Amino acid sequence: MKKYILGALAVLLIFMVYRYFENRNAERDCLEESTALIQQQIKNVGKLVVTEGTFSQVYTYKDTKNRFLDVLPARKRALIIVNTKATVAYDLSKLVTEVDVENKTVHIKHIPEEEINIYPDIKYYDITQDYLNQFTADDYNKIKTRINRSMREKVENSTLKSNAKNRLISELQKIYILTNTLGWTLTYNDQEFSAEQEMQELKL
Repeated sequence: MKKYILGALAVLLIFMVYRYFENRNAERDCLEESTALIQQQIKNVGKLVVTEGTFSQVYTYKDTKNRFLDVLPARKRALIIVNTKATVAYDLSKLVTEVDVENKTVHIKHIPEEEINIYPDIKYYDITQDYLNQFTADDYNKIKTRINRSMREKVENSTLKSNAKNRLISELQKIYILTNTLGWTLTYNDQEFSAEQEMQELKL
């Protein structure tokens, strides 16, 4: 009888040890699978997010130079119409993340800054110029520089930047949704996100 009891205990012990290691292997497999899913999602958002807008403006360029001992004014003038395509982009291939498997946490270490590009289409109309004060390459370069500066200010003051940021956050929320579903944590600048809407207030 004692042998049967010892035998039963031995079988039970072997079974418990087997289940213990089986459960550990299952947990490891699950963790590895979760890590692979998160890394794939990070890879999926690593793309160029571009928001486009168009701006139009009419400019008048005037220049007067006095000739012959400041007695004779020489004038030049042009009407300029500018149609500009502008883009605000985030290159998420430059997104830097760190996956902490042990603590089941994804740390966003660096979010790339926005890249603003403007493509002005400049057309000149109603060009008038006196013989002693004609348009030169320097005038056209000066006009182009001023227009580029003006268009960039328009982009800065428009909704284009906020729209681009919303698209950026939308991509980052995909990482949050997956990490939250798998029971992981997402952080950025030591801030831990506990709700999806918290990312809307993300300070870049």
